[in-house]
Amino acid sequence: QVQLVESGGGLVEAGGSLRLSCAASGIIFGINVMRWYRQAPGKQRELVATITSGSSTAYADSVKGRFTISRDNAKVMVYLQMNSLKPEDTAVYYCNAAGVGSQYWGQGTQVTVSS
Repeated sequence: QVQLVESGGGLVEAGGSLRLSCAASGIIFGINVMRWYRQAPGKQRELVATITSGSSTAYADSVKGRFTISRDNAKVMVYLQMNSLKPEDTAVYYCNAAGVGSQYWGQGTQVTVSS
């Protein structure tokens, strides 16, 4: 089992920045892809950013150039640096860890961007 705990959410004004963190613990061997998802009220959960074990990254078009995903393998942490935040970025952000035949989710952290 893998446990994921997100932190760093909060209330920020449009144009501001936040840094989300995801701490992974447990049997993390075999986890090779980490992702951040978000879910806004009344909307489906959407993929925001992906980072592989080789540190290749990918982003949703809506966040490209504003968000950066990174990982610290020594600390078993994944981060999401969010800059130039917009009200439409308001959502619960979830950390996701995936390996062959397995997938784990954190409890989510709320990000609210005021206009």
